[in-house]
Amino acid sequence: MSSTTEPDADPNSIHNTTWDVVIRGTGVQQSLVALALSRTKKKILHVDRNDYYGGPDAAFSLQEAASLMKNVNEGSGESGLSFSRAYSLTLSPQILYTRSDLLGVLVSSGVYRQLEFQAMGSWWVYETARNTSEAPSEEEKVAAPTDQRRGSLSRVPSSREDVFADSSLDLKARRSLMSLMKFMATYEDQPERWESHAATPFSDFLSSQFGLAPDLHAPLHAICMSSQLPRNTTTAFALPRIARHLRSTGVFGPGFGAVIPKWGGAAEIAQVACRAGAVGGAVYMLGNDVDRPAENIDDEGSARMLGVHLRNGESIKTRWVVESTAEEPRSRSPTSSKAQMLHSISVVNSALTSLFPVVAEGPPKPAGAVVVFPSGSLHPQGPPDNGKADDIPPVHIIVHSSETGECPAGQCVLYASVLATQGVDYETLDLTIERLLETIDENPEGLRVLYRLRYTRTGLLPSEEHRAHPATTDSEESSSTTNPGTLLETTDEDHILRFPTPSLDLVSDENIVARVKTVWEQIMREDGDAGGSPPDLESFMNFREREEDAAGPNDDDDDE
Repeated sequence: MSSTTEPDADPNSIHNTTWDVVIRGTGVQQSLVALALSRTKKKILHVDRNDYYGGPDAAFSLQEAASLMKNVNEGSGESGLSFSRAYSLTLSPQILYTRSDLLGVLVSSGVYRQLEFQAMGSWWVYETARNTSEAPSEEEKVAAPTDQRRGSLSRVPSSREDVFADSSLDLKARRSLMSLMKFMATYEDQPERWESHAATPFSDFLSSQFGLAPDLHAPLHAICMSSQLPRNTTTAFALPRIARHLRSTGVFGPGFGAVIPKWGGAAEIAQVACRAGAVGGAVYMLGNDVDRPAENIDDEGSARMLGVHLRNGESIKTRWVVESTAEEPRSRSPTSSKAQMLHSISVVNSALTSLFPVVAEGPPKPAGAVVVFPSGSLHPQGPPDNGKADDIPPVHIIVHSSETGECPAGQCVLYASVLATQGVDYETLDLTIERLLETIDENPEGLRVLYRLRYTRTGLLPSEEHRAHPATTDSEESSSTTNPGTLLETTDEDHILRFPTPSLDLVSDENIVARVKTVWEQIMREDGDAGGSPPDLESFMNFREREEDAAGPNDDDDDE
């Protein structure tokens, strides 16, 4: 629409219309808010400044990635890539545990019927070929075959059965790990054993309380999925995360404890939630956004309204605005608390089948795996006691097979990430991918990267102070019991609810559902106090069976 055209001259114009809620951005949190409110008979306008759904959780084809991202490298020589839309590369390949509250609301809302989940399989730890602080001599380098100098991958045991089946563990190690697993089952009920160690490094706790040898610390840090150096990973941070991993294993079947939404990870959840929200009556406008801050206006003595000016020149009224710090530059999130995570997405010319073993009878075929390069493991001759390699944070590679729908058969997508610190750059990720492919080397023609994309994300590191509910069992309450004041960012404006700076966690944020419910409750409670029907708080994301919900709108029909 040109600036010289009157907004209301367009038959599709929303100029001077009134809405109950305007939601900015189509990330997972905002999309779930729209879905939850769309079943409450409220008029919802959902806008996104981008021309695609998902925001920071989006997924792209190769062509879309090339047009939107700057740091793309398609390798050298004959590419071996398939056509563009054979790929769906997600910016948010987070781990979604089976005990996650997010899975619960996807089921209760019926949205799960439009999603397909794949099993996340094994966790692996990279081990260097040499375990010495001394560099090999030139004679040793020449004499040692390449295979002997190559690192190896060790599968992380995630259950008692795994511990007993691991032939690399001696009797003492097995007893120590079994003792730890028993403790993890009810660690919340044993504060006397761990609270005095809460602020100390988790490795110190493992050594002092369970007698675990240092070489057994790396597997536990791996399933903790901490992006921090081991010395900065506290016991209070690690315990609930490891408990979540162990307690999730076996919930939906033996051999796995996490799942992957097919066709693009979190991006698919956001898109499905938006489609279901549209079925419930929400109106969607891509390529549009709030142009300037909302203003309080007096609507002739009725409920307080906000005046909103959109980027396309239209002006509307709304009772509420829901946004995140990504959409609002005036956010109060302190920049000093933010960190940066370096990411790369690599498509390789192999199915990497050795990373996806079936470890139990009956489970689905694994479609994902996690490979962790511990701090110090990127040093060419092993982790030294006092070297720069120990200052490199762990590198995580989340591996997705073609079963995820993100690449063609015979290929894999490697999502690598590392915390940006001094001495760490994209070359660190490239080296990690190179070491992984050298370790596997299962393609007789040679493993190689067909395509590589690099990007940086800014956000908050997860910590024990920010978690809403650490790890729950079936009998425990959900994260909705968390103090709402810790979940949303404080704003000066009434009726503007703002999600905080997103987490850089490699595991799906456990506070997502708690934040969404906080927004939903605040809107519903105030409307009830203003004379409307009091909200049924038990109805949050509990929708009646509706055939159209299950089917959803046609994917080709974009709401405008």
